[in-house]
Amino acid sequence: MNPVGTLYVAALSGCALAAVTALLAPPRARRHLAGWCTAAAGAAAAAAGTTAITTAITEAGTTAVGGAGRSWSAWLPDLLPLAGVRLAVDPLSGVFIAVTGFVAVCAAIYGIAYCAHGLDGRVFQSVLPLFVAAMLLVPAAASVSTFLLAWELMAVSSLPLVLAEHRRRAAVGRAGLWYVVMTHLGLVTILVGLVAFAAGAGGESFEQLREATLSPAARTVVFLATLAGFASKAGIVPLHVWLPRAHPEAPSHVSALMSAAMVNMGAYGVVRVGLDLLHGGPAWWWLLVLGAGAASALFGILQAAVASDLKRLLGYSTTENLGLVLVGVGAAGFFAACDAPVPAALALAAALLHVVNHAAFKTVLFLSAGSVLHATGTRDLDALGGLRARLPYTTVVFALGALCASALPPGNAFVSEWLLLQSLIHAQPAAGVAGAVTMPLAVGAIALSAGLAIATFVKAFGVGFLGRPRSAEAERAGESPPAMLAATTLAAACCVALALAPTLVLPALVRAVGVAFPGRDVAGGQVTLRLTGVAGMISPLLIAVALVAAVVAVLCLVRVGATRRARRAARLWDCGAGPMSARMEYTATSFAEPLQRVFGDVLEPESDVDVTPMKESAYLVERVSFHARIPDRIEHRLYEPLISAVTAAGRGARGLATGSVHRYLGYGFWALTAALIVLVVLR
Repeated sequence: MNPVGTLYVAALSGCALAAVTALLAPPRARRHLAGWCTAAAGAAAAAAGTTAITTAITEAGTTAVGGAGRSWSAWLPDLLPLAGVRLAVDPLSGVFIAVTGFVAVCAAIYGIAYCAHGLDGRVFQSVLPLFVAAMLLVPAAASVSTFLLAWELMAVSSLPLVLAEHRRRAAVGRAGLWYVVMTHLGLVTILVGLVAFAAGAGGESFEQLREATLSPAARTVVFLATLAGFASKAGIVPLHVWLPRAHPEAPSHVSALMSAAMVNMGAYGVVRVGLDLLHGGPAWWWLLVLGAGAASALFGILQAAVASDLKRLLGYSTTENLGLVLVGVGAAGFFAACDAPVPAALALAAALLHVVNHAAFKTVLFLSAGSVLHATGTRDLDALGGLRARLPYTTVVFALGALCASALPPGNAFVSEWLLLQSLIHAQPAAGVAGAVTMPLAVGAIALSAGLAIATFVKAFGVGFLGRPRSAEAERAGESPPAMLAATTLAAACCVALALAPTLVLPALVRAVGVAFPGRDVAGGQVTLRLTGVAGMISPLLIAVALVAAVVAVLCLVRVGATRRARRAARLWDCGAGPMSARMEYTATSFAEPLQRVFGDVLEPESDVDVTPMKESAYLVERVSFHARIPDRIEHRLYEPLISAVTAAGRGARGLATGSVHRYLGYGFWALTAALIVLVVLR
C-alpha cells in the first residue's frame, strides 16, 4: 500500500477508534479521548489528501502526466452486497480530503472544551467522528453504490449533531426537519441521475462511467438530476433554505464542519460528475451552473448583510462563497465547451483554491462565533458590543477571519477571487457571443458580492466587538478556554499561510485541475504568482509587506507630530448631552438599514408598529413597540405555498383512509390493474 492509502486507512481507523472510545470511555475522559482521536484522524486525512495532490501515482506505479492519475485505489468485494466497495483517491479527491481533515482537526480540538457543558454524551461524541469519516469517504468513492452509501451516511450522521441542543431551543427541531427533508430530496435526485448513468453505461464503477457513450438527452438528464442534489448540499439558491437554519442551530464546531467541509461535497459532486465522468457537456449546462452560482453569491451575501444573528450571517456567507465556487466551475465548463482550455483550467483552479480558502476562514469565523456564544450565551449582534476588552484574543482572530472573508488584501480569499476574475476577463474572444454577454455580468456579480461582503463583516466586527456592551451578558463575558483558542489559532495560522504564500498551494492544485483538463499548467512562481497562458501576476507577500510598511509609516508620522504639541485631556464634544451610552451607538439592524432601503425590492423587509394606549385615555400612549424582520424571500414565495399545498393535500387524503377493508382491497385491485396496463403499453 502506498503512502496515500496508508494515511487514508489510518484516518478512517482513527474515526472508528474515536467512535468506539466515545461509547466505552468513562464520562470524565470521554470528550478528551474522542476529541484527540478525531483530531489525529483528521491530521492523517489532511496528510493523505496532501500526498495525493503532490504525488499522483498511476496503477502501474509511474507518475501521472499532469498529476491526473490515480494515487490509490482499493476494492472490497465482500464489504457491500452485490457491488462491493470501491475506493480511489486521485488529486481531485485529495483536495477535498485534505480540506476535510484540516477542518476536522480544528473542530475536534475545539470541541474538547466546547462540549464540557451538555454535549459530552455518548451519542454526540460517537457520531461526530462518524460524520468526519463519512465526509472522507464521499470524495474517495469510486462507484455509484459506494458514493450513494457514503453520501447517505454523511446525511444520517450529521442529523443528530444538528439536533444536539433540541431540548434547549425549539428552533433546533424545526431546523433539523428542514435539513433532513432537503438533504434526502437531494439524495433522491442524485440517486436518479447516477442510477440512470450506470444503467446507460452497463456498469457502476467510475471507470465504466467514464467510458460510457450516452445519448445527448440521457447525458442531460444525468447532469441536471445530479446538479440539483449537489446544489442542495452546497446551499445554492433556491435549494439553500436548510443552510441558514441548520448551521446556526448546530453546536459551533459542528457548524464549522458543515460550513467549511460538508458543503464542499456539493461542489465536488458537480466537478466529478460534470467535468470528469461526463467529460463536460454543452455550453448551456455550464451557463446554468454559472448563473446559479452568481445568483447564490449575490443573494447569500445580501441576506448576510442584513442579518443580526451572528451564526445566521455566517451561514448565508457560506451560500455566497459556494456560489463563487460554482461560478468558477461553471466558467470552467463553459470555456471548455467553447474550446478555450487555458481560461477553463484557470477558472477551475480558482474554484478549488477558493474551496481551500473558504474552509480556512469559515473555520476561524464559526469557531470565533462559538467563543462569543460560549462567553455571552447569545448570537444577537444587537445585544453584543464591547467584546474587544473582554475577549481580546477572540477579537483578533475574528478580525482576521473577517478580513479574509471580505476578499480584501492581504486576506486569502482575495487571491482566489482575483484568479477567478482573471479567468473571466481573459476568456474573450474565444468564448464567443454568449461569453461576451455572460462574462461581464459574472464579473459584476463578483464585484458586487465583494463590496457587500466588506459591509457585512465590518458590521459583524464593528457592532459585535467594538463600542460599548449593549447587554449584561456582553458586559460579563470572559475569554474562552485554551483548547478553543488553540483550535481557532490553528485555523487562523492556515489563513495567514494561504494569504501570504498561495504560490505554494496553487501549483499543487494544478494536479487536481488535471483530472478534468490534463496537461494544463495555469500558474507558477515563488513569491510572485504568475499566470501561464494569460497576462497576469500578483505577489500577495509583497502586497502585505507594503501595507504593513504604509501603516507603520503613518503611525510614525502621527507619533512624531503628536510629540511636538502638548497633550491636553478633554471630553469629546457630545452636543451637550453628556457621555455617549450604548443606546447611542449603531446596532446591526441600524447599520444594515441603508442596505435595506437600496435593496428593498429584493429583500422585502416587514415592519410593524404596535401602539398601546393607556386605559385612562386613548390619547395617552403607554407603550410603542416596533417589530422588523427580513424573511427569506425565496422561502416565502416558493416554499411556503408548496408546503401549504402539500399540507392541504395530506388533509384531503385522510378521506381515503376510512377504515373499510373493502375500500382498501379496491385500492389494491385498481393499483394492480393500472400497473399491468402500463407494463403492456411500455412493452
